[in-house]
Amino acid sequence: MQDILEELERRRGRARLGGGEKRIATQHAKGKLTARERIDLLLDEGSFEEFDMFVEHRATEFGMAEQKIPGDGVVTGWGAIGGRQVYVFSKDFTVFGGSLSGAHAQKIVKIQRQAMKVGAPVIGIYDAGGARIQEGVESLAGYADIFLENVMASGVVPQISVIMGPCAGGDVYSPAMTDFIFMVKDTSYMYVTGPEVVRAVTHEEVTHEELGGARVHAGRSGVADGAFDNDLEALSQVRRLVDFLPLSNREKPPIRQSYDDPGREEPSLDTLVPADADKPYDIKELISKVVDEADFFEVSPDWAKNIVTGFARMDGQPVGVVANQPLALAGVLDIDASRKAARFVRFCDAFGFPIVTFVDVPGFMPGTRQEYGGLITHGAKLLFAYAEATVPKVTLITRKAYGGAYDVMSSKHLRGDVNYAWPTAEIAVMGAKGAVEIIFREDAKDPEKLKAREAEYKARFANPFVAASLGYLDDVIMPRETRKRLVRALKGLRGKELSNPWKKHDNIPL
Repeated sequence: MQDILEELERRRGRARLGGGEKRIATQHAKGKLTARERIDLLLDEGSFEEFDMFVEHRATEFGMAEQKIPGDGVVTGWGAIGGRQVYVFSKDFTVFGGSLSGAHAQKIVKIQRQAMKVGAPVIGIYDAGGARIQEGVESLAGYADIFLENVMASGVVPQISVIMGPCAGGDVYSPAMTDFIFMVKDTSYMYVTGPEVVRAVTHEEVTHEELGGARVHAGRSGVADGAFDNDLEALSQVRRLVDFLPLSNREKPPIRQSYDDPGREEPSLDTLVPADADKPYDIKELISKVVDEADFFEVSPDWAKNIVTGFARMDGQPVGVVANQPLALAGVLDIDASRKAARFVRFCDAFGFPIVTFVDVPGFMPGTRQEYGGLITHGAKLLFAYAEATVPKVTLITRKAYGGAYDVMSSKHLRGDVNYAWPTAEIAVMGAKGAVEIIFREDAKDPEKLKAREAEYKARFANPFVAASLGYLDDVIMPRETRKRLVRALKGLRGKELSNPWKKHDNIPL
């Protein structure tokens, strides 16, 4: 019996070494952790239960029969984050460059299916060189098997991808179908085709970092939801995110005890909005002053900065926050902002997060670049997302709510449950100057008349009371009372029940 136990420990030791000490040292020299070190940092200490430690590939071509390493380039299993169950896979670059084989794919599919059965998030850590060329179509089939499970799990359990090294070719599509993607600056990159192929086909000279680095995807393409300085920071932020999320769509987001007074007033909010309607202010100041302990987990902070999205708690209850940002493009809705907010709203609706929306929007971005880029379709995504959402929706208009953007931003007309405004709110088809220039064209040559007309228009529409008189606002509130009123509104909506008409699925304007 002792011999058997010793053999088991020997085999486990061999598997834990992955590609061996030399390759582990090379990984560390690049500023990267190994697959197992990443899992150890991500999960609660001692909670990891590994699956398929001894699985090996089945390939025999190109000398592969003599090159077998237990685990086959990916570490899989389950553990806990904050005492709550999660499933995880971590690709091991020290074993065949983390490339995907048929056996490697089966390991990932196994935990994806298990997570669906028990109702737990799936976290994938990527550091890999794509498909294993020696296996040909079997590796491609493995990718498709994983993709199918991604689709089946979408909206059922949260899926998070953490890119900590190369992620190219077929490897990029699985993260793209997950709910959140985090990357590490300078050591990770994602692209469909690499610099060499780009050079050969388009004659463009581009580096790995320029083509698909963390800064590119977090700030320009919007593919990534965050870019962090190192492996440790990225994994720490994953743990923070998971703390807000439900384990599956079978339960509600976890409520935590809050020591922040739900009735707390913030007198400074009375002067947050500048007297000059053209001056910006930071909407994040409002968010931090009304949520519990100023704790706001922002999603995609570096992309489409004219809209802010993220998670917070109000009196212990997790909420999704969407807010126009006057500091960036005056908070206008453009293609990127619409895409960013629409996807976030749909995630919140899928997993039971009440949505709190702060509105200060002058409209949709004008111009040929936006129109040619499909602003109509992309703007409709956000409208569609808010309209179909059945979770509690609480909206606050702080200043401008102009044109169709007023409708889109969780208005009462899109089944907003509780809609408030500050006294500084302006709800109209457009700003006063543009409106009077259209309505009173005959006065265009008389500046004094136009000025008087503009003052008349402002007196009529530069306030929230017209909308309130029609029942489109439930109340006009004092800014200092915002936290108290939002908390009470959310509390009153905890028993909300609403369902959409039966359908196989909707046809959101993709």
